[in-house]
Amino acid sequence: MLTATHLLAFNLALFFAVAAPGPAFLICVQASLRGGRGEGVMTGVGLGVMAGLWTLAALLGLATLFEVIPTAYTFLRIGGAVLVLVFAVLIWRGANDPPGAAPPVSRRRAFLNGFLLNLGNPKSILFAAGVLLVIFPPGLSAAEMALITVNQIVLEIVLYSALAYLMSRDRIRARYIALKPSLSRAMALVLGGLGLRLLITS
Repeated sequence: MLTATHLLAFNLALFFAVAAPGPAFLICVQASLRGGRGEGVMTGVGLGVMAGLWTLAALLGLATLFEVIPTAYTFLRIGGAVLVLVFAVLIWRGANDPPGAAPPVSRRRAFLNGFLLNLGNPKSILFAAGVLLVIFPPGLSAAEMALITVNQIVLEIVLYSALAYLMSRDRIRARYIALKPSLSRAMALVLGGLGLRLLITS
């Protein structure tokens, strides 16, 4: 049976995974600088929803399906790699642009940017499957799976919204802008490395 202790352990693991600077973290920062708090929050919503769907897929045994039908995973892996590489190129090209140089995007586009970035990393389902296997008991009910999924989506949205709020503060924003060229190129390299790794590994 699912308990509060299981959820607490999962939320702690999730907090450190989200808080560690990585592609999702950096794309939320970039969106917040370009379009303000609103764009940053909607990007975070997209990131959180897709991450929750990967977790739900892991709970439903999609990792097992990938083992049974390797071509399904291969198709998703290659498509995801292309998406991630596109993000990397765009970020590298805009590294020297001031935050206001690129026009803000719509809420729908911001959501899709976050959603597609996390969709572009199908290996996250394997990570999710490992974490779920360690933390949660077997034989979860449909209601418990739904609770875990909603819990993750809500927590990720809260964390990314907090990040967007921080980036809207003048002092933090100014410090980040000063470092933006280097940080953007670092982000592009991280994304590019992730995309290439997805292409060349099975």
